[in-house]
Amino acid sequence: MSNSEFQDIDNADQSNVSFDFRGFLFKALNLWKLVFLCIGIALIVAYFVNVRKQSVYRLDSLISVENDQNPFFTANTSISFNWGGVSGKVGKVMTAINTRSHNEKVVDSLQYYMVYLEQGKYRKVDVYKKTPFTVKIDKSKGQMLGQPIGIRMINTDEFEIFTEFGGNRKNVQRYVDKKKYLVNVPTGPYKSTHKFGEPVNLSFFSGTVSKVKGALITPTHEYFLQFLNFDNVVNHYKGNTVIAPSAKSSSVLKLSLAGNNKAKIADYLNATIAILSATELERKNLYATNTIKFIDSSLAAVDDDLKIVTSEMNDFRKKNQVFSIDDEMTETTEKLKELDFKKEEGRSKINYLNTLERYLQSKNDYTKIAAPTSVGINESNILSIVSELSALAAERQKLEYTTKEGSTVFKDIDRRIDAKKNVLLETIDASKRTINIQLGTINTNIARLEAQLGDLPEDQQEYLKIQRKLNLSQEAYDVYLAKRGEAAIVKAANVSDIAVIDEAKDIGNRPIGPNKTLNYMMALMVGFFAPMFLIFIIFLLDNTIHGSDEIERLSKIPILGVVGKYNYKNNLVVFEKPKSAVAESFRSIRSSLQFIFKKLGKEEGGLGKTLMITSSVSGEGKTFCSINISTVYALSGKKTILLGLDLRKPKIFGDFSITNDKGVVNFLIGESDLENVKYSTHIENLDVIPSGPVPPNPSELLMGDRMRELIATLRQEYDMIILDTPPLGLVTDALELTQYADASIFMVRLDYTKKGMLSLINAKYKMGEVKNISFILNFYKHKSNHNYGYGYGYGYGYGYGYGVYGNAYHEREDESTWKRIKRFLKRI
Repeated sequence: MSNSEFQDIDNADQSNVSFDFRGFLFKALNLWKLVFLCIGIALIVAYFVNVRKQSVYRLDSLISVENDQNPFFTANTSISFNWGGVSGKVGKVMTAINTRSHNEKVVDSLQYYMVYLEQGKYRKVDVYKKTPFTVKIDKSKGQMLGQPIGIRMINTDEFEIFTEFGGNRKNVQRYVDKKKYLVNVPTGPYKSTHKFGEPVNLSFFSGTVSKVKGALITPTHEYFLQFLNFDNVVNHYKGNTVIAPSAKSSSVLKLSLAGNNKAKIADYLNATIAILSATELERKNLYATNTIKFIDSSLAAVDDDLKIVTSEMNDFRKKNQVFSIDDEMTETTEKLKELDFKKEEGRSKINYLNTLERYLQSKNDYTKIAAPTSVGINESNILSIVSELSALAAERQKLEYTTKEGSTVFKDIDRRIDAKKNVLLETIDASKRTINIQLGTINTNIARLEAQLGDLPEDQQEYLKIQRKLNLSQEAYDVYLAKRGEAAIVKAANVSDIAVIDEAKDIGNRPIGPNKTLNYMMALMVGFFAPMFLIFIIFLLDNTIHGSDEIERLSKIPILGVVGKYNYKNNLVVFEKPKSAVAESFRSIRSSLQFIFKKLGKEEGGLGKTLMITSSVSGEGKTFCSINISTVYALSGKKTILLGLDLRKPKIFGDFSITNDKGVVNFLIGESDLENVKYSTHIENLDVIPSGPVPPNPSELLMGDRMRELIATLRQEYDMIILDTPPLGLVTDALELTQYADASIFMVRLDYTKKGMLSLINAKYKMGEVKNISFILNFYKHKSNHNYGYGYGYGYGYGYGYGVYGNAYHEREDESTWKRIKRFLKRI
């Protein structure tokens, strides 16, 4: 073998590792019906998904967040509150809306854990605010979770509750404390009749069903009531409510929510704003509320003192006839009165500061601190620090609902609280020292003035003491009363810093989902790529030869011809159906072989020529091809003999109505001579030597001298000797016979022969173990897309082209109507 031939075989082997994109394309084109079927199925599925999916709507509302402000605040107002600027408040509001506590309040106020349903075409649909009745549940009793409770209208006065229980225990939830537990229920179908407006007390439902005024009651019409897990409902709205700053202003927020029922969405957004506004106002009034509580407690104590002193004065006047003193003493008492008031004011400040100091050292909740101005402390540093500390404490409380304890956010705010607290404690200590110094001076002045009163009669001195206490109590009472009134005015004048700009409302909003176009596009993509991926996997895993182009790519051995698939009762197609396409294919193969033999120098009139026919495995048409090639040679006038050398699996004898009792085996073992194992057939010029009995040592028999003698004798007697050999890929017998073959044919059955078998014959061809070998493609089927290349003209090895022999030679006289229909369907 020449170097160029070896190089060709190497190139063919290397090409095995490449991916055949052209083959994959033809495979996909060949299965276009499958692709279109998958696309159609996907589009049908998308259609049913679209018609069954509920429409999704989105509504939104706008709110503004302003600075803390009060129109009654003036420069003289002693009770004031400061909670930070707008930017900080916007962040707090956004955080509050996403807290669980806030959404729990909204869900509880709207009772969205109770769903009104009505049976629709594909599912039960939410009919919120569209039922002719309303249900007021008993929150202290359990309501059945998950399973719908049917409510069937009977008449304008009565309704029926119905459902069906698969077991005797059901899970219920008590919405007053959100506790869940199991209750006993009757197994099987359940029905009970009740009147509108009367309480219903069942183990799985407790409440009152009332008619909506003016609503039309339709007898036998059915509605359903379904109770949901409270926590799940809260989590749903908490996760789906979206709040973000408006693009036009940093202090304007946009709330949006998506869902299937526009009325429920609008009510939830409006309720969440209303509750948020109320919560914000409550937070804003917290400082004033604490101050009023502190003043009330102090006022109660002063009031008690005032009553006691007043009673003491009255008793003194009844016993003594002292009603006045001289003008000089009156002036002194007025000075004492003023000093006593200042002293009491200082003592109140000291008491407040001591209380505040103890509170800061022993408590962690700094939201309950009263305003220092309630006792007359007007130092700006104390006022600002107390206000900032209270604001930080309130902010920390809100973070507890959304932030995990121990996070950096908590650490940061705790650090700021501690810093403010330490500064406040130092300021309190400095203020206490200043006030104590002032009290010392006041006490000295009081002692000096009291000494001046020592010269008065005892009853007048007693009178002045009682009068001083009475004046002090009355003055303190008036001051506290004024402070309380001021705090009440501030609280009453407070308005929420959250205002609605544009409330949520159903104005005919178009649905935002489902995106039907996208669903169809997705279906189109899935319908196309899913079968393409499946075809790709099948193509990768498929190691079967499907077309001539694969053989061209995998091997440089030439293709001699093709034989189409032809269903017939036996293998004598050429003899019994001479006008068929298959018969014409074998005539074409005979012509090609003549050129090969001529090129090899096997001229006409010389010794008989041998042709070996083999394959990779059984079932590829080796025997069929052997019989019909023998037949075409015999019919052309050539004296031909078919030699059955597949000693392990004899086949050829059946088609010629001869027995396999004697054959090649008998000749090779010396049991019979050639004439006794040779049979004449009903086909002129064709003789057959069957295999004979299966021997225990077929390879050894084929290697013996008797085999060489047999071939030599047959060459003298016959023009054409056809060797039907065993499969080359299974046994080595065929290799032993190559020495007797002038030419060899390797059968390749399309859609059956494995690609790896070509590597086997390539290797043997490369090593020179087989020579003058060609391929014949069996079971060829012509396709409009060439079935990966089947329809090409062949010009392999020797430059002789063999086309597809088609309709002119087909015989369809026995074709049934059903076969014609099937053939037509295959063409389309």
